[in-house]
Amino acid sequence: MSTPTTPSVRFIPLTYNNGESQTSALRLVLTLFPSWETDAGPVEFTRFTDGITNTLLKIIKRRPGLTDEQIDGEAVLLRAYGQDTDVLIDRDRETASHLLLSERGLAPPLLARFQNGLLYRFIRGRVCASADLAKPAIYLAVARRLGQWHALLPTVSDAETPRLTSTEADDEAGLALGPSAKPAKSAAQLEATQEKIRGIAKGKLTPNLWSVMQKWILALPEATEAERVRRNQLQDELERVVRELGDRPGLGKDGLVFGHCDLLSGNVIIHPPASSSSPPSSNDKSTLPTSPSDPPTETVSFIDYEYATPSPAAFDIANHLAEWGGFECIYAHLPTIPTRHAFLAAYLESYNSHLPLNALSRLSTSPAALFAAVDAFRGIPGLYWGIWALIQAQISHIDFDYAAYAELRLGEYWAWRAEVDGSREREGRERGEREARWASLE
Repeated sequence: MSTPTTPSVRFIPLTYNNGESQTSALRLVLTLFPSWETDAGPVEFTRFTDGITNTLLKIIKRRPGLTDEQIDGEAVLLRAYGQDTDVLIDRDRETASHLLLSERGLAPPLLARFQNGLLYRFIRGRVCASADLAKPAIYLAVARRLGQWHALLPTVSDAETPRLTSTEADDEAGLALGPSAKPAKSAAQLEATQEKIRGIAKGKLTPNLWSVMQKWILALPEATEAERVRRNQLQDELERVVRELGDRPGLGKDGLVFGHCDLLSGNVIIHPPASSSSPPSSNDKSTLPTSPSDPPTETVSFIDYEYATPSPAAFDIANHLAEWGGFECIYAHLPTIPTRHAFLAAYLESYNSHLPLNALSRLSTSPAALFAAVDAFRGIPGLYWGIWALIQAQISHIDFDYAAYAELRLGEYWAWRAEVDGSREREGRERGEREARWASLE
């Protein structure tokens, strides 16, 4: 079978350089829009600082006589990838995901790719702060938008993903990182690595949540005894959770939906009021109240699709709810049982309203079953982001303590594990703050 081709996306053979940020960004945007060089009005740049991996710049052409809203209408976002993050992310898949979302009206138009990033249209609004996530008007809007994503978007396998670049970079999954890097693998070794990735969740399309985590574990360094012990321990835990949760029934095709898998506050954009922006289309049910007693909601969109992959819906939801604590992991900010019930009610209302009329899974999940599934997955984001942070600690040049963050997130997983296997109670240990908050009825 031939490799799928993607809809045309312009490629600009230039690189963004953080050391000469405005110069390299200007070169890129003028290649995309040559008239900006001679048209009246300056080109201006705004750097966003909400993430901890990529560089994000807003670029505008401040044409005389235009309102801010009109200027934003032709604004461009430049997103440059973090250094060496291809070991974590399939960039062809990210581009294909962005195109799919854009076709469904769930992402801004993708304008071009360049050597180390993307250029796409700006979404007018403000970036959500972690404190915003606990506001009913925001979390109900997030729940409804996420339900819309999970109902409407198809899950796509690697075989169906258009390849825009050489696939050789994808095989980095089996290579160690940093100073412990090993010589390039043979073709047989690379195939064995890929087979291990594909085989972690047998019978599931790949990639999926589990195969992504497997790829990351295989990318961990193993030059020292301590590194080998850590890697083997995480491998054992991944296989354990796949046995426990991998075949759990859930929404979507074969229990998988198109998951965002990185729905932190900085990836939620709160739209301006409808009076100052285009109103939602009449068939967009993501902003409708679930019942007359619901508070008014905002309208939100999701950005940054680099981690989007087929995933259990319960993981994508639990992963978002874990982000209520922010990068600082303030567990007192996590949603309690009543709040999670409200979130999931809005999510299911949206999910069911966006399903095609002939969808077999329309009534397959009750609110109680979904609540139990999200509860079962609550510890998996700690494992997911803990492994991710161990890799970032090896490759990133950003001023962020990824090693400490890895231990914090893995600690969440171990605390969850101690609850579900009963070891915490048997040993007479006090329940940790995160688990106590999750169980709270307040």
